Amino acid sequence: MKVLVVLGDGMADEPLAELGGKTPLEYARTPNFDRVAREGACGLLRTIPPGFEPGSDIANLSILGYDPKTYYTGRGPIEAASMGVPLGERDVAYRCNLVTVEDGVMVDFSAGHIPGREGAELIRSLAAGSGDVSYYPGVSYRNLLVVPRGEGAVTAPPHDIVGQQIGPHLPSGGDAAVLREAMDRSQAILRDHPVNRDRVARGERPATMIWPWSGGRTPNLPAFRDLRGVSGAMISAVDLLNGIARLAEMEVIRVPGATGYLDTDYGAKARYAVEALERFDFLYLHVEAPDEAGHLGSVAEKVKAIERVDGMLGEILERFEGIVAVLPDHPTPIRVKTHTADPVPFAVLGATFPLKGTELERREVRGSPSGERSSSDAERREASRALKKDGCTRLTEREAAKGGFGTIAAGDFLPLLLGKSR
Repeated sequence: MKVLVVLGDGMADEPLAELGGKTPLEYARTPNFDRVAREGACGLLRTIPPGFEPGSDIANLSILGYDPKTYYTGRGPIEAASMGVPLGERDVAYRCNLVTVEDGVMVDFSAGHIPGREGAELIRSLAAGSGDVSYYPGVSYRNLLVVPRGEGAVTAPPHDIVGQQIGPHLPSGGDAAVLREAMDRSQAILRDHPVNRDRVARGERPATMIWPWSGGRTPNLPAFRDLRGVSGAMISAVDLLNGIARLAEMEVIRVPGATGYLDTDYGAKARYAVEALERFDFLYLHVEAPDEAGHLGSVAEKVKAIERVDGMLGEILERFEGIVAVLPDHPTPIRVKTHTADPVPFAVLGATFPLKGTELERREVRGSPSGERSSSDAERREASRALKKDGCTRLTEREAAKGGFGTIAAGDFLPLLLGKSR
């Protein structure tokens, strides 16, 4: 059975007064999400293990079955893998945002979502004579900085400190001196750069400096096929997800028109997904737009992004029959404009193997004369039918909290979909 996971980054949220007390998921028109919830079953997924920051790196590693406690070293080296940047054993790669800082305050973690061409030109200017560090242009504001024979540093994600003075959040420990020198140098070079002069003239935010964060050395992930026994592929427009896929030896499928922003080509993603599902057993289809809308604090854009992800799923369901799961990786609430660690809602259609420890299994055990878990095909089919009667009619935060799967850890998610124990 083929498996499709549709991951709407940051879709989960909180009730909003401007939406009449509904969350964006509750307010949005999502007939395809709701079909998966209504004909399948729902639950809540804990994607952020205790002790970890609620980042997309941690959440997506967890969902894909790679325990961050064992495999996570930092966001930078994951993105380096996607970009094809070779790292030596002691090299430390940092995610390097182009940001807008005014009067010492982090105004914009993305420099106005600077276009890739302009961002790359700025990064190339920084790379000339950069001394102890190396720069690599990525997508839009998302770039890479590598410290040879680095030690790592304590850093802050720039999207977590928007509106705050940057002083208390500057890098500390390890590579801090090298990183701060690079940040100071970037301000001097970018201040009067022609790209920034043009952006200001157009009324757009300039990239005033770089912000390196989440550095680490290359992790060693087991191959997805070895771990799960199936072939896997990834569709995403961001280096983080594609880097995880490359490290896991999954196929990375590039989609023309996929931007990693609000204007991504949802139709193209749907078409490429259908084609990929003909060749691979498992497809992870990631869409960044809801998360970007959450960081912007835009209710309208978040609702629109959710509805577009739903429409993309509808196009796929017209041509695909198999197991379908829909979920966010973490909440990105409009109220805080950044990630939180709350469990996320999920819906699954077509899975027939109940997961050990879920409410479904507890029901199944209570109904078994021997008191043991059902194991025959007939019993599993019956368990699946029971699960489909969990009463959920929509994929929302509040509906999923009543779902038949209950609340489960991210490490149990793929065994649920693939019908295999870890």
